Amino acid sequence: MRLLITLFMLAFAQLFFNVASASPHAPINASLHNAEKKSAREDERRKRRPVKTSTKKSRLTSSVHKLRLKKPTKTETALHKTTRRKTLLKSPIKKYGHQRVAKVTSEQDDASDLTTIRMSKSHRQRYQKARETAMNKLMGQIGKPYQWGGTSPHTGFDCSGLVWYAYKDLVKYKFPRTANEMYHLRDAAPIKRDMLEKGDLVFFRINHRGTADHVGVYLGNGKFIQSPRTGKDIQISALGEDYWQKHYVGARRMMTPKTIR
Repeated sequence: MRLLITLFMLAFAQLFFNVASASPHAPINASLHNAEKKSAREDERRKRRPVKTSTKKSRLTSSVHKLRLKKPTKTETALHKTTRRKTLLKSPIKKYGHQRVAKVTSEQDDASDLTTIRMSKSHRQRYQKARETAMNKLMGQIGKPYQWGGTSPHTGFDCSGLVWYAYKDLVKYKFPRTANEMYHLRDAAPIKRDMLEKGDLVFFRINHRGTADHVGVYLGNGKFIQSPRTGKDIQISALGEDYWQKHYVGARRMMTPKTIR
């Protein structure tokens, strides 16, 4: 009987200790459970909450997107083509064969534009030979007297008669007789002063007859040959002299790879 009572008391004591040891942890476990529930709710609220974006930024992005998608109108396309054409026409220098030729300005004349021409070796030799022939004919007249209206070595030359004599048989077109006609000739290539080469014609306006009333032939190194006026002989002059600079109006290349015979 005592043994049973002792066992009963031991079992009761063990149960009491188990309950006592478990009771302090119950509130802690409940608090942790409540905290986990609260955290889960906050996460769900954050997920559901819409993200705020900058109104200005979204409007700017939309505008850029619309501009990219917008197709140019017919008027805008035509304006672009016109602007591009004007830009090309304003290009100051173009290639002509192996030489660089400047495009004439509107103040000089309305001569036709130059095109790119490729010369074969034989064609280039013919071009150089024709230019040398003209130079030899001109240099052979130095010292002969000026003669108004003259076009022959036997009678003498005026300014344009000398040039006509040197070039008339070397080109395909009908070579003009007066300085003003030579200056406005469409078959001639306009040349800027800083791009002059041997054989180019240089024009002056001295007596105010037409755009140009005097002409000579450039020899290189700032020199040109001319038949100046009554009482003077055919001579070589310096293009850089003040008198000729004052009256200078332009230059033309009468022989080009396209026009030589």
